[in-house]
Amino acid sequence: MEPRQPAAAPPYLSAACLHRLAPHLVPMVRRGIVGQSRYARTLKAAIQAAAADGQARPVLISGEPGLEKDNIAALVHFGSSARHKLMVRLNCALLRPDGSDLFGSGGEAANLLDCLADGALLLDQIDRADPALRPALVELARTGSWAAVGEPSERRHFGGRVFFTSERSVAELDSICQQIRVPPLRVRRQDLGEWVRYGVRLRSRSQGWSQPPQVNEALIKRLQTYDFPGNVRELLQLVDRALRQCSGSHPAELPEEVFWIQRRAQRARFDLWRWKPQLRGWMRSPRFWNTLLFGVVSWVFVLVNVWLWLGPQDRQHNGGLNLFWAWWWPLILLGYPLVGRLWCSFCPFMVWGEIVQRLARALGLPSERWPRGETDRWAAPVLAGGFAAILLWEAVGDLENSAWQSSALLLLITAGAVISSLRFEKRFWCRYLCPVGGMNGLFAKLAISELRAQAGTCSGSCSSYACFKGGPAEGEGLETAGCPLGTHPAHLSDNRNCVLCLTCVQACPHRSVSLRLRPPAADLQKDMQPPAGEAGLLLVLAGGLCLHSWSKLLGRLPLAPPSLASGPLLPRLAFGALALALPAALMLLARAVAGPTRQRALSLGLYALLPLLWAALLAQHLALGMAEAGRLLPVSLAPWWPETAARLPAWSADPHVISFCQSLVLLVGVGGSVLLLRRLLLQAWRPWLVVSLVPVALGLGSRWLVGVE
Repeated sequence: MEPRQPAAAPPYLSAACLHRLAPHLVPMVRRGIVGQSRYARTLKAAIQAAAADGQARPVLISGEPGLEKDNIAALVHFGSSARHKLMVRLNCALLRPDGSDLFGSGGEAANLLDCLADGALLLDQIDRADPALRPALVELARTGSWAAVGEPSERRHFGGRVFFTSERSVAELDSICQQIRVPPLRVRRQDLGEWVRYGVRLRSRSQGWSQPPQVNEALIKRLQTYDFPGNVRELLQLVDRALRQCSGSHPAELPEEVFWIQRRAQRARFDLWRWKPQLRGWMRSPRFWNTLLFGVVSWVFVLVNVWLWLGPQDRQHNGGLNLFWAWWWPLILLGYPLVGRLWCSFCPFMVWGEIVQRLARALGLPSERWPRGETDRWAAPVLAGGFAAILLWEAVGDLENSAWQSSALLLLITAGAVISSLRFEKRFWCRYLCPVGGMNGLFAKLAISELRAQAGTCSGSCSSYACFKGGPAEGEGLETAGCPLGTHPAHLSDNRNCVLCLTCVQACPHRSVSLRLRPPAADLQKDMQPPAGEAGLLLVLAGGLCLHSWSKLLGRLPLAPPSLASGPLLPRLAFGALALALPAALMLLARAVAGPTRQRALSLGLYALLPLLWAALLAQHLALGMAEAGRLLPVSLAPWWPETAARLPAWSADPHVISFCQSLVLLVGVGGSVLLLRRLLLQAWRPWLVVSLVPVALGLGSRWLVGVE
């Protein structure tokens, strides 16, 4: 809907009338309706219907602040047959209680309504008008009748059209006005890209840009996670501020880091570094991280792989295999609720990826910038498929009892990290393609810790964006290569893309970044926008539980092999894939039954089960960890010094203790999922209690699957 030309002043208006109307004139429409969503189409249709109304009935335009409702009124007026007539706007919140601003007083020469004659009158914010004045305004809209102050007996008639805008319901206007309800920007997320690009074109010309910059889809996706409580007005201010921040360089594409949005108020946060400031200096020390990563982790990884290849091949005699299956898996799962994705910050896969990347750079082979945009759309299925292949390999190849195959798995993931590091900058592999990283990012949403920057400090004080891009030392900030996952700490909507490496803390010269404690699963909110394909990984992880206990689920079927670890390969692969696909098949069935209108609720319900999935995986790995982790020393030394190994301390939990711990962990997971269902889906008690039977039933089923036999 294109803006109309401004109306010309009628030649019959006197100079006194022009002087009276001039401060209130609406000269023209500021802009049309942007977007092609069903909300935008409905709004356009409502405007066109009001403009075509032959009776010129009053119009009430309602909606939240910042929606430019006065511009909607102008669209109706300048789109109607009365477009050549004048339109004036008055703010009802500023009108005197007696209405003299509008109706004038007895004997006044240039009365506003008389001067306006049959033009259009826009009464803005009618809900904020003085209660004593409101009946007269309603009567003006209903019959056109009005009287000057001090002359109540001399009723006059206004022949023009009356428009109202309101942020709240006005019951007395419902029966006399055409209603146009303007939807807030948060329900028109589909239109956000068009709004941003429209704002960029509009504001860049006014700021002297010869060519409007491009806006990539990744930025639009990030902005779509924000509710924009100030609606269109806030969005255009955001665009204006972003253009001003990069007005010196005039880039061809607007960088993501110049868009600062204030997210929802975050309650119950405890800033660790404000409590203990000395922790910040110690934790951001490059010497500490470089020593840990390149002096310890890299070489321990080499030694473990040598141990796996050259040592005994079974878990009862190889300490490296014991470390991998009895220590690493349970510990990393236990760490998710506390430190989220911290493991990824010193993961040996990417440590060697960084080493190779630095060597390539020193040889004059710099990595390319990784592709921006909708990377998750193609990377997420690849990641989920990679994890599914690993789970099948683990079951069919019996990796828990095969040292060389376990090492081959570690080296294969490391090869992916190295190749990706040679191809792209930073940690593209960790962010998009690493199966372990994908799992870590998913469960990091449950963590009680978070690393975030203050958007206000960043937008008001920072111009280098060193925490995101890297760069030389500035102030107390240190020289860094920037965030390894290519994210800005002020733009994080959840913990998925933060590995707590503290690079942003090292680079920031303004102390904007803080390490905070928060309630568990704070990232899982009703308004969250999960990345494309992430739910597929969640279903693959659930399928791993079914695959681990496939014999309980599928062992009695015809043609079922006696074991997935031995026998003809084809039946083993078929039944393994079938067990792995069970959760995905159930989800597809649920989507078909729910229908298209309930897909969002079904997706949120799946995320509500994330605590239960974490608990079930931990319970599964506790069986091996509690039984064998305490035997690391004798298992490691037995092949070479059996007598010494026999005298070393060893510990193994009783099966009843293991069962109790598994039940306790699953109870915590069920409780967490029940509470998340109430947060994400249901507020009423009775429906919530009914739906809560789902995680309870799944918890009981998980207990049966992972139970110690």
